[in-house]
Amino acid sequence: MTEDGQSQAVANHHMRVDLVSSMPRKVLIVVANPSTSTTLGWPVGFWGAELTHPYYELTERGIEVTIASPEGGRVEMDSLSDPRDPSRWSAEDLITMGFVNTPALMDLLEDTPRLADLDLDEFDAIMVAGGQSPMFTFRDNEALKRAVRHFYESQKPTAIYCHGTAVLADLTLSDGSYLVEGKSVTGFANVEEEFSDSFVGQKVMPWRVEDVLSERGANYVHAGLFKAFAIRDGRLITGQQQYSGRKVAQMVIEALGV
Repeated sequence: MTEDGQSQAVANHHMRVDLVSSMPRKVLIVVANPSTSTTLGWPVGFWGAELTHPYYELTERGIEVTIASPEGGRVEMDSLSDPRDPSRWSAEDLITMGFVNTPALMDLLEDTPRLADLDLDEFDAIMVAGGQSPMFTFRDNEALKRAVRHFYESQKPTAIYCHGTAVLADLTLSDGSYLVEGKSVTGFANVEEEFSDSFVGQKVMPWRVEDVLSERGANYVHAGLFKAFAIRDGRLITGQQQYSGRKVAQMVIEALGV
């Protein structure tokens, strides 16, 4: 209402996008719950850009996004992925800077829905983000594995990237075969793990996704050290690392036809 009591219409000034369907598509983005690194002892979470960049790409296309986590509740970014962090490791990440300075968006991280409580059939695609926590929490998380299996076997786009690909390590389909067997995939590469280990001065991750996915029969590929890269094999979409989230989201958008 205006000061004189007259109602005022809200001006729809947002960018127009051409949509195939009048019904908005819905995408579920799963991020890790906070945990503790068993190798270094420090607190770990999800990588900021792996949520914020896909969120930007998807919502700009008119797609509704729900942010969930395996255990529900409050989730936190890895400190190095927060552009406000004193280390300035991600200081150039303007998209994440915009996210963390928008209270309505940060509120979405305060109480995420628990993955097992959601009706997965309400969503048209799933995206599983990475970060440091997934390497300590995703591989054995049955709820997350069930969700990924559900989307994949429901013939829906199934996107997993960076260390989020930890969920694929032991994930089998209903017929008992590994989901990644015979698939072309990517994820955080050994060359990037070696860079991280050298920078920190000790082993950062307890195991490596490139090695394990290759052992599971995947055709593992990457584009080189910290190159933005994603690959689609049918409805399975994987991204290499934190710089690949937007490419993954673009492939999801293409797969959804929006």
